[in-house]
Amino acid sequence: MKPTHARTRTRAADPRPAFVTALMALSMALLATVAFAQDSGTETDEVEIIRSHGYSYFGDLQYPPDYPHFSYVNPDAPKGGEISLAVSGTFDSMNPYTRKGRAAGLSSVMYESLLGQVLAGSGALPADNINDMYGLLAESLEYPVTKDWVIFHMRPEARFSDGTPVTAHDVLFSHNLLLDEGLKSYADAVRKRIPKAEVIDDHTIKFYFTEGISRRSLIDQVGAVPVWSKAWYEETGSGLDESRLEVSPGSGPYMIESVDVGRSVTYLRNPDYWGWDLPINKGRHNFDRIRLEYFADPTAGFEAFKAGTVTYRTESDPKQWAAQYDFPAVQNGWVKQEAIPDGSPPSVSGIVFNLGSEPLKDKRVREALALGFNFEWTNASLFYGLFAQQKSFSDGTHLEAKGTPSGDEKAFLESLGDVVPQEVFDEEPWLPHTSDPSSLSDRRNLRRAMRLLDDAGWPVGDDGIRRNDAGETLSLNFLMNASSAPTSKALAENYVKNVQAMGIDMTLESVDASQYTLRERDRDYDLVFDGYPALLGTGTGLAQRFGSEAASYSLFNPAGLASPMVDAIIEQSLLTESQDEEDMTMRALDRALRYEFFVIPDGYAPDHWAAYWDMYEHPETIPPYALGTLDFWWYNAEKAEALKSSGALR
Repeated sequence: MKPTHARTRTRAADPRPAFVTALMALSMALLATVAFAQDSGTETDEVEIIRSHGYSYFGDLQYPPDYPHFSYVNPDAPKGGEISLAVSGTFDSMNPYTRKGRAAGLSSVMYESLLGQVLAGSGALPADNINDMYGLLAESLEYPVTKDWVIFHMRPEARFSDGTPVTAHDVLFSHNLLLDEGLKSYADAVRKRIPKAEVIDDHTIKFYFTEGISRRSLIDQVGAVPVWSKAWYEETGSGLDESRLEVSPGSGPYMIESVDVGRSVTYLRNPDYWGWDLPINKGRHNFDRIRLEYFADPTAGFEAFKAGTVTYRTESDPKQWAAQYDFPAVQNGWVKQEAIPDGSPPSVSGIVFNLGSEPLKDKRVREALALGFNFEWTNASLFYGLFAQQKSFSDGTHLEAKGTPSGDEKAFLESLGDVVPQEVFDEEPWLPHTSDPSSLSDRRNLRRAMRLLDDAGWPVGDDGIRRNDAGETLSLNFLMNASSAPTSKALAENYVKNVQAMGIDMTLESVDASQYTLRERDRDYDLVFDGYPALLGTGTGLAQRFGSEAASYSLFNPAGLASPMVDAIIEQSLLTESQDEEDMTMRALDRALRYEFFVIPDGYAPDHWAAYWDMYEHPETIPPYALGTLDFWWYNAEKAEALKSSGALR
């Protein structure tokens, strides 16, 4: 199902996307309602039907039916120019919907959905409200207040880039294709919740939802399915689950202009795009071309930026941000360096434990391994003191669990029965340990780790190596992408040194991007750099991220977390009927996830770090849930010409 939105903060490891403190009061004033006669077999019931230009679970859309554009965009932003970005690694496919191959960045940018989705990698849409979705291919939708089904009325003017109309038949085809050939965790979840879909006419489609389940994320889910051309798939015989360079035509504002396999891909703004005048698109999709340049490692990409081959970068390396932006283009004022506040809570990114690894099934071992990470020293020595450490899955928001459970949260946890350990009631939520910033190895934490490992049945032998009663060595591998930033590599190397000092045989495996992708998909590691999104609210996507049912194969759950307590909290959160009640269950979920302890947070940057050649502009105020560089920034032709005239750029 559709994952909950989250903004991934800048971090030292490989990047993977102010919180809304309260929803607006529930109001249906902007939604027209009619009566619907439903035959129950013995009598006719009147059911209120909601018709709207968008959707939010509680019905309180921020933008009215006649909204001219999103409030944070510049509706008069000029169109034109090119923006180019560096990507580390390689690619051999343009199909991002398969487990096979390694797809190019932004390769889903051509496709649209019934309800508007953000341009790939740009954050939430709208970027000032994570709870709303607005019509894109659909001009309106209708559903009963019980949310038993939904009907989408599509825009008849919508067209694929080959000029053929986008119809309800394409929507149904795409929905079924994802079920038949998409990710198993996705397909299993959708089939249970959405048993039937039917085309009413060429521009109307209806989805039915399973009785007796929560209505959370169901309308969101079907509204967010990418829509592909049924005719193209039937004519070519292509499948979704295959690596290929040829792609089906999309209906979105961009299409592929050129592909140099493994080296670069350029997306062209479609001048014949059908949806330029829609309010949802005003002030957006402003660049004529988006070019991605691939490099073997981040250092090469940075050199390309310094030379002007690459013109924009969102910096992820704090050392680079703090110490390496002193090259001539910066000194001459040709390149701007800008720290832009990030209003969303950080993802919980860092060193993730594979809970299927036999030694790591023991929480004491995981806690001991965590004590080998010295965040304070790492922040001071590698991150220039620019990072903060995550402590919660809802850091800095009203959803962050604090203290011991009390009031409604305590009563809720008690109602779940034996799946909630007594420690959850008796202890405050997990917090990261503190370390000595003056030394990589904190002796106090090392002694604590040694005791935990001893208690877990891994004593140290005469040779300084830890073994269990069966004589098996405590051996672990830490998987790393060879194209990671230098700071990430340094973090991993120093961490491994501390772990080895505990008597653990840990190996740091640095593999190329293709191998890394395959190893991650197969969960072939003990530890890996990865992460989980911040908790912003409930949704069925939480089950894919944290649930037991798909834990053994979900690509969204790198730890393989399978916790009856977490499952029960997610299930009950989907049944909540008010925002306050939902918030309470999210605090309980934050508490439970921190109790299970499956990731060592490695820190995040509170700001977006943007560096760019001075020919791009953005709105004065950046919305909280997206930096939006490829979404609502724009190109200033006069500034670009000045850079070229000065010889700064070719």
